[in-house]
Amino acid sequence: MRVMRIATAAAMTALMAGSAAAQTAPARQDPPARGATAAGTLQPTEVRREPRMLQRPDFQIADGVVATVNDQIITGFDLRQRMLLIIAMSEVEPTPEDLPQIERQALESLIDERLQAQEIARYPDLKVTDEEVAEEIEAMAAELRTTGEAYLNLLGQVGIQPQTIREQVRVSIGWRRLYGGRFGSRSRVSRAQVDQAMRQVEEAATKRQYLIGEIFLEAAQTQGGMQGAVNGAQQLIRQMIQGAPFQNVAQQFSDAPSAVRGGDAGWVVEGTLHPALQQAMDNLDVGQLSNPIVVDGGVYIIYMRDKRQGTATQLVSLRQVMIELPDTASDDAVLTAGRRLDALQPELTCDNMLARATSETGLLGTDLGESDLQSVIPQFQEAVADAPQGTIVGPVRTPLGVHLVGVCGRRVGSAALPSRAEVEGRLQRSQLSMLERRYMRDLRADALIERK
Repeated sequence: MRVMRIATAAAMTALMAGSAAAQTAPARQDPPARGATAAGTLQPTEVRREPRMLQRPDFQIADGVVATVNDQIITGFDLRQRMLLIIAMSEVEPTPEDLPQIERQALESLIDERLQAQEIARYPDLKVTDEEVAEEIEAMAAELRTTGEAYLNLLGQVGIQPQTIREQVRVSIGWRRLYGGRFGSRSRVSRAQVDQAMRQVEEAATKRQYLIGEIFLEAAQTQGGMQGAVNGAQQLIRQMIQGAPFQNVAQQFSDAPSAVRGGDAGWVVEGTLHPALQQAMDNLDVGQLSNPIVVDGGVYIIYMRDKRQGTATQLVSLRQVMIELPDTASDDAVLTAGRRLDALQPELTCDNMLARATSETGLLGTDLGESDLQSVIPQFQEAVADAPQGTIVGPVRTPLGVHLVGVCGRRVGSAALPSRAEVEGRLQRSQLSMLERRYMRDLRADALIERK
C-alpha cells in the first residue's frame, strides 16, 4: 500500500545540502544483468559542504480529471504536484523511462490520501487546525535549521506549491491520530509475546546477522504485476547507483513497513528470511546493493549495510559535549575549541555533562546511547577503546566539530540483544503498522475508484 510519506529532516536534507546519512556511487553506471548478485556498491557519503539545489523536472501532465475516489476527483495538477514531491523527496533524476513508474506511484499515493481524508471527515471531532499544520511544518524546518517559510520557498523552487504541502501535512496528522486512537489499545502485546520474542532474540545472538536496508515493491500494487515490479526495481537500482540516496528512495517507493524509516530493516538473523533473500545476503559484501530479488508477492532490493558474527562484543554507552566546527575550519578555530573543552573537562562527569552543555553558549550535548564499540565512528573508537567507565576523554576532532566523550557504561554482551522494553516497543509498532495497513486495504476495497 503506497502512502505518500511526509518528509522528515533525513529525507528533506536532500533539498538543502544532500543526504549526509545516505550514499553516493563513485561513478555513474548502469546496473549489471539480473543474474549477478550485486548491482553495484553504494559508498557512504561525506558531508556535503555546499548546498545543492534540485533542478525542476521537465515533464507534462494533461489537465483535467485523472481519477475519482468515491465522489472526489484527482486532477492533472494534483498528479503533477505529487510527482514533483516524490522526485524531490527521493532525489532521483528521472529519465523518460522512470516517469511512468513515478506517475503510477504518485497516483496511488493520492488515492490513498483521498481515502484517508474521507475517513477522517467521518469523525467531526477529529479536526486538524491551521496552527497545528504550521507547527508541524515549522518542526520539520527546524530540523534543517531553517524556518517554515524558507522551507516552503525551497520546495517552491522546484514547482511544489505551499498548499500542496499544507494539505498533505493536514491529512498526515489526522490519519496518525485516527488509526493511533482506533488501534492503539489493540497494538498492545502480552507478557507471553514479549517472553517469546526475547527467547528468539537470545537464540539468534549466536547466529550470523545482517544490517540491511530494504525496498519491497508489491506486485499487486504495481502496474504490470510481477514483471512491472521487476522493471520498477531495476529503474530504482539504476537511480541509486547514479546517486539517489537509498533512504530517500525507500521512503517514497517501498511497500515494506520499514519505508517510514527509510528502508531500515535493522539487524536480521541468518535463517529467518526467505531463501532467496538469505542467498543474496550471504553473497553481498558490505556496501553493496542487490539486483531485484523475486519472492512471493513482489520484488526486494537489499542494501547490505553491515554484517557480523553472532559473538559476544564490547558495548559502550557514550555521551558527548561538542563545539560544532566544519571540516574546513581553520587550525586556530580548532585550537581555540580544544582549549575551551580542555578547561571544561575536569569539571565534567557522565551525570552532569549534558546539563553543562545546555547551560553554556556554543556547546551541544548528546546522549549517544549504547552501541557496539566496533560500530562507533573511528575517531571516538580510538579515544574510548581503553578508557575506564566514568571517564571523560578528548578533545576529539571529527568533521562535525571538536568533542569530549564520556564513557558512561561498558559491558560485554551481544549488540543483538535489545532490552525487554525495546523488544516490546518493536512488537507494538509492528502490530500497529499491520493494523494500519489492513485499515487502508479495507478502505480501498470498499471505495469506488476510477482511473481515467
